[in-house]
Amino acid sequence: MEFNSPSKGGVSVSEMTNDISGFVNEEPNSYYRLVIGTDSQIKRINGHSECEYVTAIVIHRRGKGAKYFWRREKAKPMVLRDRIYDETTRSLQTAHELVPDLRKAVSAVKYDLEIHIDVGPIGPTREMIREVVGMVNGNGYVAKTKPDSWAASSVADKHT
Repeated sequence: MEFNSPSKGGVSVSEMTNDISGFVNEEPNSYYRLVIGTDSQIKRINGHSECEYVTAIVIHRRGKGAKYFWRREKAKPMVLRDRIYDETTRSLQTAHELVPDLRKAVSAVKYDLEIHIDVGPIGPTREMIREVVGMVNGNGYVAKTKPDSWAASSVADKHT
């Protein structure tokens, strides 16, 4: 699994973990949020439709900046409801894969972990909020939805 860094290009999971650890160690008395969010868009390329998913991992030093990493994956296009479930599942899978290594590198007491879901009280996704928030909370993570789900609706969206 490889991620992209705006400043370093392609990085491995261990390089990303080291970069996050270094960022936290620069100001060890600050408090951080580790945020994971996924966005998707259907695109037409040469007459074929495909769905692009971008998952963003953001380490946010409260009041003092952030770093982020992202990865893009492609899949068959699907209806909006299924895409929202897939976005949420991809964020959860990323958390399950990364959090154990991150907790070895950075003490869990230094940061809050949030999963940002690209659903909100206005628009076609409003009926899904309870379901996808339940998925995230059921996996032991804190869920944030629009307008507070900036990792999915802004950071990941920037790369879809």
